[in-house]
Amino acid sequence: MAFLTVAFPSQLSFARAMGNITGVRKVSTTSSVHFAATHVEAPEKHNIPLPPRHKHEEVTHTLPPQKLEIFKTLEKWAESNLLPRLKPVEECWQPTDLLPDPASESFHEEVGELRRRSRELPDDYLVCLVGDMVTEEALPTYQTFLNNLDGIRDETGASLTPWAVWTRAWTAEENRHGDLLNRYLYLTGRVDMKKIEKTIQYLMRAGMVHRLSRSPIDDCPPIE
Repeated sequence: MAFLTVAFPSQLSFARAMGNITGVRKVSTTSSVHFAATHVEAPEKHNIPLPPRHKHEEVTHTLPPQKLEIFKTLEKWAESNLLPRLKPVEECWQPTDLLPDPASESFHEEVGELRRRSRELPDDYLVCLVGDMVTEEALPTYQTFLNNLDGIRDETGASLTPWAVWTRAWTAEENRHGDLLNRYLYLTGRVDMKKIEKTIQYLMRAGMVHRLSRSPIDDCPPIE
């Protein structure tokens, strides 16, 4: 057997929290190649992942009123220039558009063809797809981060401010990507989905320590 461990960037905070790295293990067998996402064992006394051992300082609101006012005055601009770029849901592709239709009479034949074609995929491609899927499935963590930023957070969970509307629309967009990758990998039969699902659950339960302030101005990378 050959083993390969790959760490994904979005999991590094989880890895630091648990004292290990989550990744993908490749196990070569005589019949096929199986990919299993390794997970970190929790301490024996606790069957749940624990937060980092050091205490994190609470980050309070960092934007002074005059800077908060900047985002308030930009709301009209965002409504006119950002929100119109959002495509209506009925015009968006969905994962089922790109996968065998379970309601179709030819569903089983289409799945069989998908599995036959996936056998030709190199192992490295599957490692990449698993890493992408794990990253996409941690989406709630990323939305939580955005909702911690002063001036643009979604205060109610259904706020109608343009920043909140955009954040929810971005989250919905990314969610489709994760759904597509998850279902495709499941149908190929080339990966150990249960172990990958455990890795995703560990990652989401551990959360992410981004160590950034709550200022969307300071946290944005400079435009070159």
